[in-house]
Amino acid sequence: VTVKYVPDATGDRGFADDLTVDRDDVDGLLSELDEYAVEQALQIAEARREAGEDVEITVLTMGPEDARDALRKALSMGADKAVHVEDDDLHGTDALGTSLVLARAVEKAGYDLVISGMASTDGAMGVVPALLAERLGVPQVTMLSEVTVQDGTVRGRRDGDAASEQLEAALPAVVSVTDQSGEARYPSFKGIMAAKKKPVESWDLSDLDIDADEVGLEDAGTAVDSATERPARTAGTVVKDEGEGGRQLAGFLAGQKFI
Repeated sequence: VTVKYVPDATGDRGFADDLTVDRDDVDGLLSELDEYAVEQALQIAEARREAGEDVEITVLTMGPEDARDALRKALSMGADKAVHVEDDDLHGTDALGTSLVLARAVEKAGYDLVISGMASTDGAMGVVPALLAERLGVPQVTMLSEVTVQDGTVRGRRDGDAASEQLEAALPAVVSVTDQSGEARYPSFKGIMAAKKKPVESWDLSDLDIDADEVGLEDAGTAVDSATERPARTAGTVVKDEGEGGRQLAGFLAGQKFI
């Protein structure tokens, strides 16, 4: 399962001087949308274990030292082990570079099925699962509301505005799941304590045979050119009802084209 350590969406998020996300002034956590991916992995593993199969769930992240907190959250939910790719040269890496790092790490770890969230809550691009599948050379079945694995095949339902599709692919494969796939479980106290003893491997770019000039901000295919702060909220219009309040309110709404 690929997961991401992101700034808390309820915090005051902003950009650093190089126009990358400022991660120092806001708390970070496991991306909420990735919790759904962890949950689906757990459900698949539970079903396959009941069928007598040997299943292992590895959570994988790429990020700074604090990204281990995201891994620990996933481990406390029930994942078996974790891999953390950390390297100073990864700073500013975009989705293209991220897919390269994740692909190399997935290949090194070994896999049958890769599960991702539909998007990260900071970048919100939603393209990494497809890029990852392309780099791995395996099928992708993305944006699933329901997913199962049986007899070497992954099956799922993708819900659209006008219709739902039933999709399937032979393993190995990459899938992504939406926030409609099922509520993620809360870690139990037992799970939190057990997570402290579960293995977390640390890899850098050299472990994945990736050169520094293949990743990072300077070699990113996408970048933020400029950013401006959201304008401060101004005082609203106050309508005092002295007999004509209704007319004033209607006039205000009409002037704003609400009615």
